[in-house]
Amino acid sequence: MIAARLFTLRSLHSFGSNNKFMISKPIISVSGLRAVVGDSLTQELIEQYISAYAFQLNQNAAEGPVVLSRDGREFGETICQWVQQTLTRYGRDVLYADILATPTVGVQILEHQAAGAVQVTASHNPPQYNGLKLYGADGRILNAKKGSLLLQHFHQQDTPAESKPGSVKKLTDTNSIHLAKLLALTDISRIQRSQFRVLLDSNHGAGSVLGLPLLKALGCDVVALGQEPDGKFAHPAEPTAQNLMDVCKQVVAHQCDIGLCQDPDADRLALIDARGNYLGEEYMLALCMKQLLSEEPCDVVINCATSRMSYDLADEAGQRCYESAVGEANVVDMMLARKAGFGGEGNGGPIDPRVGLIRDSFVGMVRVLALMARENQPIENIAKGIPAYAIYKDKAPLDGTDASSVFAKLTKQFPDASADQTDGLKLRWANGDWLLVRASNTEPIIRAIAETKSLSDSKELCQKALRT
Repeated sequence: MIAARLFTLRSLHSFGSNNKFMISKPIISVSGLRAVVGDSLTQELIEQYISAYAFQLNQNAAEGPVVLSRDGREFGETICQWVQQTLTRYGRDVLYADILATPTVGVQILEHQAAGAVQVTASHNPPQYNGLKLYGADGRILNAKKGSLLLQHFHQQDTPAESKPGSVKKLTDTNSIHLAKLLALTDISRIQRSQFRVLLDSNHGAGSVLGLPLLKALGCDVVALGQEPDGKFAHPAEPTAQNLMDVCKQVVAHQCDIGLCQDPDADRLALIDARGNYLGEEYMLALCMKQLLSEEPCDVVINCATSRMSYDLADEAGQRCYESAVGEANVVDMMLARKAGFGGEGNGGPIDPRVGLIRDSFVGMVRVLALMARENQPIENIAKGIPAYAIYKDKAPLDGTDASSVFAKLTKQFPDASADQTDGLKLRWANGDWLLVRASNTEPIIRAIAETKSLSDSKELCQKALRT
């Protein structure tokens, strides 16, 4: 059973009500559910959402237990208790894994032939948020079609018939299979001989649970920051340059060869070089591809918000690079359709089907360290060998603005660009420059991402977009 600390709704409300970021409505989309604890996140909401999930599992005649886990955020145990009570009420057996990285959840689903999984996480959202990610029996996040159907069940308040209560079993060995898959990706002896000194910043999320054993198995001398998975973030959750300024200093102070920075549920990874420079998430994905394509050439998939570095690397290896809508489920759908051997998103989420069909920061660790060991060069030198572009990302509150009206104005504002509305609006210029503007699926914001040869030009494009 879950050893949860049960809190009353009043105590949860007290936690949320003093927070200046509090929102009035939960964010519910095909990507899952996120809400502010004590404000828009309530037991009633969790039960309704999980009831819809149980209904969908029954509709699909999905057999097997449901894996349940969390990313370490405060009140995660309580939310797990609510999820567990709802699933067992409808006859579903639950395998409780406690704190687990999101990519490991997918591995556990396949290992236990589960019907699906629920991960209690708000990913990179601020600490006052929590939420849910849902998986299918195929070990991946629900895709757009399944996610849309779930939303329909949720809004219709569909619930399955109650039956004999399901059982609850605590999983103990939750990381060994994932670890074995990661160690089989490449010749790890070369990494082990290099004896890299590595700073791992898990920022008090779930990443250290597997990150520390993995790096030690790779022969690394590890400096760990935020290894306690208690949700008490030492800096804002998203691993961006601004949020990691202090971590950059720590990489230099500890004389590390590289800094590896995860988001709270450990599906994303950002890099810091030995000089304390933020290489970031885009370069992480590109470096993974550089390592893989030279050893196992294959077609790759990125999303439409990812740097065109991947196109250059695939072309150099004589392979195709395909582009999907934003969202790991969309990337995976295209990977399967194109039979691609690797994929990912420029937010630092590599997807390697040799391990699983989920963004996986640990895949990034193995492939980047393997590249450093093979090239026998600092990571900053290797990164300089990849064609350089300047990508800039910005965001602004939607404040009730209709995103489609913004897209229409931008299309008129830039008549010399071709317009693609596969996901939001992507404007492409003949010289390779591009601008993507889209509403977030997980936050009440609009995002602008631009890539040109100049950081100032990219920044200017984003600012023009957000002022429209």
